[in-house]
Amino acid sequence: MDLQAVRQGLADAAATADPGLNCTGYVPDSINEPAFFPAEVDIDYDQTFGGSDTMTITCRLLVSRSDDEAGQKNLNAYLSRGTKSVKAAIEGTPGVAQTLSGACDDVHVMRVQGYRFYQHNGSAYIGAELVVKVIGDPEE
Repeated sequence: MDLQAVRQGLADAAATADPGLNCTGYVPDSINEPAFFPAEVDIDYDQTFGGSDTMTITCRLLVSRSDDEAGQKNLNAYLSRGTKSVKAAIEGTPGVAQTLSGACDDVHVMRVQGYRFYQHNGSAYIGAELVVKVIGDPEE
C-alpha cells in the first residue's frame, strides 16, 4: 500500500461527510476548523497468508472551542451515525469494500477515543480521534 495515497484517500472520503469539514492527508501546521487529518500510523506487515499488510491510522477530528457547547455538538454530529457521520463517509456503502480510490483493499473505522481538548501548534480545540484499520496488498 502507498501510505500517502491511503492518508489522502481517508481525507477525501471524510470530506464527503460535510462540505464545511476541512480535510488534509497530512498533519497540518495550522488548523482551519472543523478539521480532519490522519496523524499516527502503525503498520503490521504480512498479516494474512497472502501477505497483506494492516495499517492502524489514528485520525484527528478537531472543532472550534470558541463556544464549548456548540463545538461539542458539532463534534458529536461528526462522530454520530447521522448525516454528518465521518465513519459512514470513510467506510462508504455498507457491504461494499471501501478501497479509497484503489489505495487499499478495505477500510474500517474501529473506534472513537480521546474525546477531549487538544493543543495543536499553540491553539486549543475540542476533538476526538478515530482509529481506522486499513488492509491492503503491499504491492499496491
